[in-house]
Amino acid sequence: MTKILNDEMHQITRKLKNMKLILKLIILLTIFSSCAQKKDAELNTTTYILVRHAEKDPTDHKNPNLTEEGKQRAVKLSELYSDTKIDYVFSTDYNRTIQTATPLAESKNLKILNYDPQHLYNDEFKQKTKGKTSLIVGHSNTTPSFVNKILGEQKYQNIDEDEYDKIFTIVITNDKITDTVTGYN
Repeated sequence: MTKILNDEMHQITRKLKNMKLILKLIILLTIFSSCAQKKDAELNTTTYILVRHAEKDPTDHKNPNLTEEGKQRAVKLSELYSDTKIDYVFSTDYNRTIQTATPLAESKNLKILNYDPQHLYNDEFKQKTKGKTSLIVGHSNTTPSFVNKILGEQKYQNIDEDEYDKIFTIVITNDKITDTVTGYN
């Protein structure tokens, strides 16, 4: 009888040890899985920061440069994102947009990449910027159009001709898209 009880106790003890081992493995797998999910979310987060070019010279109707106020605004934009990791800086091929993008691009040691506003948010662009943070400098009409294209809806209208301080930020994590509009002076 004692031998039977000892055998049963031994079996119960062994099962408990096995259960403890299984529980430890489950806990470890859960921890590793949550770390992997967090890393996946980081890899699947794409951020677009879209701005209109800064103040331009109103007397030049072909390809105006920035005014002094516009140059100061471009520097402020760079300072605003000084602690943000930026992977790409995009601009249309105009003096005013390139000059708006230059302080930030130079501060991050990035080349300014031109984009064609007629081909907004195409598959090549999506693939290139996936999981990255990009600054995109455009115009009063192309910036809201670009934002709307990313959002998949006509949410924003053209920016008023005398308005230069809007920042559209779009964050895409997996299939969830959030957008905010802020200003900077």
